[in-house]
Amino acid sequence: MVSKRFVAKRLLLLIPVLFGVATLVFAILHLAPGNPARVIAGQRATEEAVRQIENQLGLNDPIYVQYGRFLVDAAQFEFGNSFVIDKDSSVQQLLQTRIPVTLELALYGQIIGILLGIPLGVISAVKQDSLTDHFTRIGALTGISVPIFWSGPLLILLLAQQYDVFPTGRRISPLFSTPEPITGLLTIDTLLYGQYDAFFSAVHHLILPACVIGIYSMALLSRMMRSSMLEVVRQDYIRTARAKGQGVKITLMKHGFKNALIPVITVIGIQFGTLLGGAVLTETVFSLNGIGTLLVEAIEVGDYPVVQGTVLTFAFLFTLVNLGVDITYSYLDPRIEQ
Repeated sequence: MVSKRFVAKRLLLLIPVLFGVATLVFAILHLAPGNPARVIAGQRATEEAVRQIENQLGLNDPIYVQYGRFLVDAAQFEFGNSFVIDKDSSVQQLLQTRIPVTLELALYGQIIGILLGIPLGVISAVKQDSLTDHFTRIGALTGISVPIFWSGPLLILLLAQQYDVFPTGRRISPLFSTPEPITGLLTIDTLLYGQYDAFFSAVHHLILPACVIGIYSMALLSRMMRSSMLEVVRQDYIRTARAKGQGVKITLMKHGFKNALIPVITVIGIQFGTLLGGAVLTETVFSLNGIGTLLVEAIEVGDYPVVQGTVLTFAFLFTLVNLGVDITYSYLDPRIEQ
């Protein structure tokens, strides 16, 4: 059982982390060349029009005033309206429509990585130096070495263009209308509405990009699980359990697996941030309108409020996942709380 004190302590630690990220984002955007007022007014606008926009946005205020205003707005998750991408929409609205796409992609990629990587790591450790072990290690090394910008187009060419097994470029077949969002996650919403055909279509469209982003996760978890399991099976308590006549499978699953899982869970949490970063590339390759493509587009056109909102959202999601990892870690090994 995880204590409330431990959870509260971890929650309080999120504040300086998010404060640091917000400060870094503000500093980078203000040190970068370019004038947001010029971006809004257009390159052919007069200097008077640019000055007027600067006054409206408060860009002429002292830097500490702008910084304080930015922190207050960021604490309320209020980043104003988009300058360029969609001037009629607030950053919040843009993020609300894009975040579910990225989250769904990262979650399914993580699930694929966990479901395949952990069992493969355990099997590889149990059958150390066997043909299965060598095959798994080569597969894991290949998965880590292959970048997404290469594996994505390759799988599209092979499985979408050549054999037409999986569709690309959409989240669901055009035969189905997108349901009114409840969670924003298309696979969940179609299930909640009881639209099972639409659900299978959404899953079918998601498999290829999720596999691309999950390959790296699977490879890393497999290697991590193998090394952790090998270390655990050499411990005295495992040998003691075996000496008492306990079967190999029961000893490994009852005593070894749980302890070997602790460092792997830490990697899963850290890796979620990598998956979010990888989603930027995956969304670009598969033409998915997630938060990653939104960030790239905002940087290209200099839409500063969208950049700020997107980066802070990434940071917030990452810290939340790591909070969940800390709690799980504490559940598996209560000594962590001390």
